[in-house]
Amino acid sequence: METLKLSNVSKSIGSTCILQPTNLEVKQGELVVIVGPSGSGKSTLLRMIAGLDELSSGTIKLNQDRIDDRDPADRQIAMVFQNYALYPHLTVFSNIEFPLKHKGINKVHRKNRVHEIAETLDLHEHLFKFPNELSGGQKQRVAIGRAMIRSPELFLFDEPLSNLDSDLRGKMRSAIRNLHRKLGSTIIYVTHDQTEAMTLADRIVVLRAGCIEQVGTPLELYEKPKSLFVARFIGSPSMNILHYKDLASITGFEAKLFSEVGHKLKPNQCIGVRPSALQIDKLGCISGKVVDIEYLGDECILYVDCLAFKEHLLVKINSQGDPGIDSTIQIEPNWKMVHIFDRDSQKRRVRVEES
Repeated sequence: METLKLSNVSKSIGSTCILQPTNLEVKQGELVVIVGPSGSGKSTLLRMIAGLDELSSGTIKLNQDRIDDRDPADRQIAMVFQNYALYPHLTVFSNIEFPLKHKGINKVHRKNRVHEIAETLDLHEHLFKFPNELSGGQKQRVAIGRAMIRSPELFLFDEPLSNLDSDLRGKMRSAIRNLHRKLGSTIIYVTHDQTEAMTLADRIVVLRAGCIEQVGTPLELYEKPKSLFVARFIGSPSMNILHYKDLASITGFEAKLFSEVGHKLKPNQCIGVRPSALQIDKLGCISGKVVDIEYLGDECILYVDCLAFKEHLLVKINSQGDPGIDSTIQIEPNWKMVHIFDRDSQKRRVRVEES
C-alpha cells in the first residue's frame, strides 16, 4: 500500500517550468532517494510535498487523504534540513521537545518522548548541551530527533549530510540506515551524492530538467539504465560512451561485436560500457596508452588515450594489475555487460546480456 501518491504534480514560476507533471508512488516503510543535477527540481519536489511551495497543478495524497490543500503543520510530515535549523539558545533537550511543547503536550509526556528519542539516537550524554557545543553529526542527530518526536507519517530529508566531512557522512549514512530499519519509517531523501543514493535507497528517482528520467532500485539503475543520461549519471566513475563513428575506425571491432553478441551496430547507435566491464587482454580489440592512474586502494582507474576516441577511456582494475603510466595496453569489453543506445532518442535499446 502506498503512503504517498503524487498525481500530475507540476511547478512553474511565470513562464519557467521547474517541474513537469510528475507521478510518483512511495510505499509504506520505503526509503526513496531523489537524485539529479543542480536545477533538476529535486528540492522543489520535496518542498511541494512538505507544503513549503505551492503546486501549479496536480494532487498529493498521504495515506489516501489529499494533503496539498493543507498547511505544512497539518500534513503529518517532518522535514530535516541541510543546515540543521536548531535553536542556538536552547539545549538539545529543549530543541527536541520543542514541537510537542509548541502543541501544549504535558511536561511528563514530553520528557518521556525526549528520552526515548535520545536513546534511539545515542544523544543521552548531550541532552543539556547547546548546539555550539556539538559536532556536525551530533547536530544532525538532534535535527532528526526533533523531526521524530512528532511521530510523522512521512520524513523528508533535504541533503542532510552535505555539510559534513566524508568520515561523518559515512557514519550518518549508517545511522540513518539503522534508524530506518528500526522504525520502519517512510522516508524521501534528496541528495546530489551518488554514494548516499546507492547505499541508502530502496528505490532511486532520477530527475533531469524537471522530469523523472527513471525510477528503480540502485541495482536496476546501475545495470539497466533506460537512457544515456542515467547511464552517465549513475555509477562512479561514469560509464564510457563509445560512438559508432569512432568504433567503426577500430579494425575488427564491428565484426567482434557481431560474433560475440549477434548485433550489428547501426550509424545512429552507440555502446555504453562501464569501466569495471573492461579488462586488459593481450588479444583485446581496443588499443590505447595509459596517460593517468587514479588509485582507490585495492582498485585503480586507468585513463587510456585511444586514438579512436575523443575522450579518455576509463578502465577500472585491481591495483595489483596496474600496468603503469605510458604503457600501451589492449582492452577487451565484457561483452555481456555492453549496453546499446539509440543516439537520437537517447534511450537504451538493450543490454547485450538481455538479447
